Amino acid sequence: MKKISLHPLTWPICSIAIAISVVRLNTPLFAIVSVGVVGFIVFTQREDAPWGKSFDWSLKVALWILIIRIFIGVSIGLPIPGTTLFTLPRIPLPDWMPGIRIGGAVTLERVSSALGEGVIICAIIVIFSAAASLTSPHRLLRVLPIYVYEFGVTVVIATSVLPQLVSSVARIRMAQRLRGQQTKGFASYRRLAIPLLEESLARSLDLAAAMDSRGYGVNRKRSRYRPISWRMSDSAVVACAGIVMALS
Repeated sequence: MKKISLHPLTWPICSIAIAISVVRLNTPLFAIVSVGVVGFIVFTQREDAPWGKSFDWSLKVALWILIIRIFIGVSIGLPIPGTTLFTLPRIPLPDWMPGIRIGGAVTLERVSSALGEGVIICAIIVIFSAAASLTSPHRLLRVLPIYVYEFGVTVVIATSVLPQLVSSVARIRMAQRLRGQQTKGFASYRRLAIPLLEESLARSLDLAAAMDSRGYGVNRKRSRYRPISWRMSDSAVVACAGIVMALS
């Protein structure tokens, strides 16, 4: 499928609108459909860049969050009456924690509630990760107004941390495999930590030097020239997301 070049603010605005729709409807089915739509868009429109690969990691993180949410909802929480599936050993709690229990009867309604809440939480994470995967942080920084420029620099650096870490881990893993080192197991993570920390510090120093050489923070005046313009295709995409939010 042909990739569409859009304004850097298009996908973040759409992700906010879709996330609001997911929260307002509060139904797992709509959340799953939203994840499917944004996933299809990411896999067909993302660039071959470090930030484009972060979506795959967000899916893994969301899956782990879903598993943990179901485990906590089943083992710890308020009892929900209904159809009992199985019973866990109950651990007594002190009197100052009334209504909360660990273990006990696990009902179908309790599992469904935990699963539904977990799906919605994971959907919001994946939706915002999709916007980060489709938007270049450098292009996004170029279109920010001067009033929020410093805040934008902070946000761009923060949102580009995960893609850069993913890229760094892939390079270090490749170097370890070429040296014949084991890349699986707990011991491999210990060999990964030091090179990853060293590369992160080097990248931070390079970023500071680049900002200093370009005179960042010296002059508050910026040119009116904007190399990236808002087009009709951007308005159409944002309008579709706005319609979904309005109908939710």
